[in-house]
Amino acid sequence: MPTYYLAIDIGASSGRHILGSLENGKIKTEEIYRFSNGLNKVDGHLCWDIESLKNEVVSGIKKCKEIGKIPATIGIDTWGVDFALLDSEDKLIGNVVGYRDSRTNGMDKAVNEFYSDEELYYISGIQKQKYNTIYQLMALKKQNPEQLEKAETLLMVPEYLTFVLTGTKNAEYTNCTTAQLVDPVTKDWNFELIDKLGYPRKIFQKICKPGTVVGPLSDAVAKEVGFTANVVLPATHDTGSAVVAVPVQSDAALYISSGTWSLLGTEIMEANCTEQSRKANLTNEGGYDYRFRYLKNIMGLWMLQSVKKEWDNKYSFDDICKQAMAADIDSIVNCQDDMFLAPNSMIEAVKTACAESGQKVPQTVGEIAAVIYNSLAVCYKNACEEIEALTGQKYDTIHIVGGGSKDEYLNNLTAKYTGKTVVAGPSEATAIGNLAVQMIANGDLKDLKDARRCIADSTKLTIFQK
Repeated sequence: MPTYYLAIDIGASSGRHILGSLENGKIKTEEIYRFSNGLNKVDGHLCWDIESLKNEVVSGIKKCKEIGKIPATIGIDTWGVDFALLDSEDKLIGNVVGYRDSRTNGMDKAVNEFYSDEELYYISGIQKQKYNTIYQLMALKKQNPEQLEKAETLLMVPEYLTFVLTGTKNAEYTNCTTAQLVDPVTKDWNFELIDKLGYPRKIFQKICKPGTVVGPLSDAVAKEVGFTANVVLPATHDTGSAVVAVPVQSDAALYISSGTWSLLGTEIMEANCTEQSRKANLTNEGGYDYRFRYLKNIMGLWMLQSVKKEWDNKYSFDDICKQAMAADIDSIVNCQDDMFLAPNSMIEAVKTACAESGQKVPQTVGEIAAVIYNSLAVCYKNACEEIEALTGQKYDTIHIVGGGSKDEYLNNLTAKYTGKTVVAGPSEATAIGNLAVQMIANGDLKDLKDARRCIADSTKLTIFQK
């Protein structure tokens, strides 16, 4: 009877419960539960339905009992930067506002009254993004100070869901670094920064490494799901888990975690907090085993997902891809522009960007998709060149993991524009990385190198030549 592990992987549009086991030296996975997720307008803000997420997490765990496959451990990962505030009775304060909400507009200027952008990068290594936790907290301080005054605890979303399961409060390193409030040298909260910005230091929990065993399910949750299991902190930031699953044996490798966002980078052992790195808008997010995910956030498949939705899902992604391949247009937009973050119409945003830059304005489904596809590949090319210049390392290969690794057209374009060999897979990298950390924590895998070797042996990898 194999030992089972449960990865609960929640993204911006959906969540999934994936059981994993190690059989004959290979990781076997099975999706047992899936649910929808998304932002909803509540009280004028884009918010996560955290009550629904809590219920879905527990419902998915119940499936393990139903199918007779009880996991030894459970781990949760989600996106970064967003958080829940709890009062002295551990009750939620306000809503869990999402990173695409406009409440952080102008908050960079408020933070800049205390620290310049240059100073912030030097002491955090994190690229400036208006939705980072540092700016979300400033928005609360300015707009809802009573919430911060009442708060006793801040938990990032996956740690809040872990708290729901166990009753134990933690902060996990890889996710904490996305807040832009962690010192890249000490790997701990920068309380000098926190104090100066006027955020209450008492709300920040002790930071734990991925692989930390939190403890068993609470009695109430164990009774509800019908069994008990230990909960482990994987790399709770989804990209952190995805990077664990990049099937390489060398530290000198490029990767793209491709999904709603495209995160293109490499791993380094010391953060690069130089001014050159800041100007290139690269970030030093925490990784497994205190590595740094030195990467660039690129808008990713969010743009295609948005236009597909605008077309009322009339076309499948395969249909859109085929029409893009047949289109005759060479217009390119800057996928990094804030105009593509949360526009009322992604189609109109793409058309406007082309018009304002004097390029052909796309009209058809294929032309709009082609502009997005080619623009993403150009962004990849530029990011590769920046990382190579700043690391002094030449990379011949890009590993693409995540859902976007199944997009053969984008993979071919990536090979074409970057001039590098593209290795695609695994597509369920986030869940597999989550599982791998649990397996290491339980002793089934030795370490990160062993896990990556196992993942490479367990995955069908597809090669795209330059």
